[in-house]
Amino acid sequence: MYLIELKEGQTGIIESINAGKQATKRLVDLGVTCGKEVKVINNLFSGPIQIEVSGSALVLGHGVASKITVITVK
Repeated sequence: MYLIELKEGQTGIIESINAGKQATKRLVDLGVTCGKEVKVINNLFSGPIQIEVSGSALVLGHGVASKITVITVK
């Protein structure tokens, strides 16, 4: 499942990041890494997605978020 498929309030564990080298480095620098828990704060399904990871709120573009796979946490 991709990060953009999670609904507001849902949580997942980042499984992989399938972005380019620079985008992946930027995400890692922001703390978005494999194994981290991520919670969706706001997702309009067509624009940016707001997430919380490691206690920090981040906004990711739709394209970048579509390259992050997650395992949902129930």
